[in-house]
Amino acid sequence: MRPRILLADDHAMVAAGLGSLVATVADLVGQVNDGLQLVSETRRLGPDVVISDLTMPGMSGIDAMRELKAEGTTARFIFVTIHTEAHLAAQALRAGAAGYLLKHSAGEELIDAIRAVLDGRTYITTLLTAAVVKALTEQTDTREQAITGRQRDVLRLLAQGKRMKEIADLLGLSARTVEGHKYQLMQALGLESTADLVRYAIEHHIVPKELNPPRPSPRAKT
Repeated sequence: MRPRILLADDHAMVAAGLGSLVATVADLVGQVNDGLQLVSETRRLGPDVVISDLTMPGMSGIDAMRELKAEGTTARFIFVTIHTEAHLAAQALRAGAAGYLLKHSAGEELIDAIRAVLDGRTYITTLLTAAVVKALTEQTDTREQAITGRQRDVLRLLAQGKRMKEIADLLGLSARTVEGHKYQLMQALGLESTADLVRYAIEHHIVPKELNPPRPSPRAKT
């Protein structure tokens, strides 16, 4: 029986290319273009493997994986990305990823990665293996570990330009609770403003850089 794979990438040409590769060894059961759809379709379809970009609209691939892993999904995650930073690959692997590839080498490595993760092994692109292993042995960023799942949700929505009331409505919280999460985020991360939080979210690929909205005027409540 062929494995069932869900593909998540917001670039249509890249998704088409990856989909063609996947089809040679597996059944492509779904294709989505943002992190929120990735969560909902993984829940609905129950794929064996998820092949995902790292930064996407709505929610990053890593945050989507974190949410699904917390719910008990058994899907194996392979990230295929343009990001060559070893610390990002290490972050993905620590969060539960089974594979990390670069887009420009996916044509040579994706099939091997799929087979490896289905066999219960971890696959790291040969272009980054040594650097990623080194990053995995180094001390992790304790600030990142201090953020709860709900705080990451608040951070992601803040970085997308949402107001306090909008975030409260989206997360089913009171505006006061959202304000509390924002304050705790600034304390945990050692930051002083909403702009600092947005910058942190972009630098850590919690939201893509292109989704960074214009900052509100000084009179606007943040």
